[in-house]
Amino acid sequence: MNPPSKTTKKTSKKSAQKPSSEAGKKPLPKPKKAKPIKKQAPSSIEDPTPKTKASAAKKPEQSISSIRIRLSAFDHVVLDEAAAKIVDTAERSGAVVHGPIPLPTKIRKFTVNRSTFVHKDARDQFEMRTHRRLIDLTETTFKTIESLQNLSLPSGVDIEIKMG
Repeated sequence: MNPPSKTTKKTSKKSAQKPSSEAGKKPLPKPKKAKPIKKQAPSSIEDPTPKTKASAAKKPEQSISSIRIRLSAFDHVVLDEAAAKIVDTAERSGAVVHGPIPLPTKIRKFTVNRSTFVHKDARDQFEMRTHRRLIDLTETTFKTIESLQNLSLPSGVDIEIKMG
């Protein structure tokens, strides 16, 4: 009887150590999540046709919930035209549009000597201005993405798209 009590003491020590170290890492909601799933499973078995149609319609919308589009260009007029086209296309497809939000213009300045050898004081300065806009699309569908892919934008506009 002594050896089993020793093993139980060892396992009790290990079990006492594991929950204390894992208590901070793994919270208790996992069993709570399992209970509602079991409760929902019988209801989905009772009436499968309406819920499968609703879930099939919601799955594409949930996977693509929002799109963030960043536009940048050297010419602000061309940039505003591209942003207007994107906003019009997104609104026609039924997405909720936030923007275009103007982001700070990045200015890169270059100083160049006019003369090759002497005359250090004679210099020219050049600058490149990069204008940027941000457009957030929420509640997007597959139709929104398809219409944005078929959109033709003016050249000189750099587009970054993040889906999430």
